[in-house]
Amino acid sequence: MSAIDLGDVTYEVVEVGEGPRVVLLHGFTGSSSDWAPLADALAPTHGTVRVDLLGHGRTSRATDPARYALERQAADLARVVRHLEIWPAILVGYSYGARIALRLTIDHPALVAGLALESPSAGIPDAEERAVRRAADEALATGLERHGIDAFVERWMALPLFAGEARLPEGIRHEIERHRRANDPFALAAALRGAGQGAMTQLHDRLAGIGIPTSILAGANDATGLARARIVAAGIPGATLKVLEDVGHAPHREAPDRFAAWLAAWLDRIGSPSSPSGPSPAVVPPSQHRSAP
Repeated sequence: MSAIDLGDVTYEVVEVGEGPRVVLLHGFTGSSSDWAPLADALAPTHGTVRVDLLGHGRTSRATDPARYALERQAADLARVVRHLEIWPAILVGYSYGARIALRLTIDHPALVAGLALESPSAGIPDAEERAVRRAADEALATGLERHGIDAFVERWMALPLFAGEARLPEGIRHEIERHRRANDPFALAAALRGAGQGAMTQLHDRLAGIGIPTSILAGANDATGLARARIVAAGIPGATLKVLEDVGHAPHREAPDRFAAWLAAWLDRIGSPSSPSGPSPAVVPPSQHRSAP
C-alpha cells in the first residue's frame, strides 16, 4: 500500500502483481479491499492497482461537495496514473467507480487503453428526473450527518438494489458491512451531494467519442442498472454488453467466479496496452510518494 500526495488530498493505492496493470475503481461506500479477491484471480497474468476513491478507505476525506465532482476526481486519477507510469491504463469500474472511469476516459483519453464497466451509468439526461434524484441524494446525505454511519449502512444495505448481496454467506455480508461502516459519514454525505447522479453532468452525448475497447457487465436482476448499462453500451462505438443471469447490481460480489471469468476473457482479447508515447505530463514529484505505515 502506498500514498500519493496531490497537494490538497492524498490517495491510497494498493499495487499487486506483475504484468500489464489494471486499475480497479470500487463503488460508493466501498474501498480498495473490495477488489482483493479479483486481484488474486488476475495475478497470474496482470498486475492490479486498487484505488481508494476520494472520501473512502484511507484516501483523504474531503467535506466540500464540490471536491467530489466527477471531473475533479477524474483529474485526480489522471495524476495518479501518470505518477505510477501505467498509462495508457486499463480501467475496471463498478457503479460509482464506473462513472468516474467514464469521466476519466472522456477528459483524458490518452491515459486509457481499455474500459471494463460493471453496472455503469452515464448520468440522468432528463432535468426533472435529475432534480428528483438530487433531492433523494440530499435526503440520504442529511440522514448521514444527523444519524451517523451505522444507521445509514443499515438503510443502504436494505435497498432493493442490493437484494443479491442478502443471499451471500453471512461472513461475507458482515465483511462488506464492516468496510462500509468504516467510512466517514460527512465524507459520504459530501460525495452524495457532489458526485451523485443528481449532481453529475450527464455524459450521454460524449460516449460516441470513446474510441477504446470497452466491455460492459450488468446483472439481469437489476432492472434499472441494466437499462442504464444498455444505454452506455449502445453509446460507445464497438462496446460489448454481457448480462449475467440471477445476479443484481454487484456481479463481482454476487457471482465472483463468473465476473472474474468475464474480465479475464476480455483482458485476453484486448491484449497488453501499448507503452505511452511522448512525454508524460505533470508527474507528481517522487518526494510526494510515500509508503503507508
